[in-house]
Amino acid sequence: MRATGRVLATCALTLSATVVAVAPPALAKNGDTTVTGQGVARTVDCNNATLIVMGTGNQINALGTCWAVTVQGSSNVIVADNVINDITVYGWDQAVFYKNGSPIVWDRGRELGMTNRIDRVPA
Repeated sequence: MRATGRVLATCALTLSATVVAVAPPALAKNGDTTVTGQGVARTVDCNNATLIVMGTGNQINALGTCWAVTVQGSSNVIVADNVINDITVYGWDQAVFYKNGSPIVWDRGRELGMTNRIDRVPA
């Protein structure tokens, strides 16, 4: 009986050590910010994460530093203080302006013949 007890205790310790050693999946530093809707006017703090805007006619003022900005839909206007990595735009009649940073710009709408405005503006 003692040997069985020792084996069970060893298994329990091994199992609890295994559970503790499993790390959760990595997420964005502070979580992405998503704005979805029509005609939404909002000021958000990027918190070094990605700003995702989906919908039509939204006006978003992004404060602080954004890792990235992704826009889908039409007629959205986004003004970001700082974008570090990239700006990706899907759809048409989108306007994304950034004051600081040197992001990679990927205008998927223009690739399909749609007109979007993406540009750096004075701070």
